[in-house]
Amino acid sequence: MPSSNQKKSYTKENRAKGKEYEKLAGEYFAQNGYKILEKNWQAGRKEIDLIVTKENLIIFVEVKSASSKKFGHPSERVDQKKIKNLSDAANQYILVHNLTNIDMRFDVITFIEGTLEHYENAFDVAE
Repeated sequence: MPSSNQKKSYTKENRAKGKEYEKLAGEYFAQNGYKILEKNWQAGRKEIDLIVTKENLIIFVEVKSASSKKFGHPSERVDQKKIKNLSDAANQYILVHNLTNIDMRFDVITFIEGTLEHYENAFDVAE
């Protein structure tokens, strides 16, 4: 069993990798004509990794990564609880910024062994 220090180091290392993948996802969106509105936007304890826009569409993005598919595809970690949290945070963002009559979608970016996959409109949420 890993010591407490090993666990902290592992968690810190994972966070650093996650931040790097979020940065790469932001670069991907920028290179593909999207405008980055927010990075790591928080509504209480809920967070949206990226908020981007293109052609009057606002897109809320979740970034997931895995070193392999050994434990499943990283997109599988976007479960119903995560979807609800993203939806709640997105609704809060819309309220805070007084956005009305906008089109929005939820995308997921995954990295497996460093390879980016973009899932547009990855899930729907109840209005």
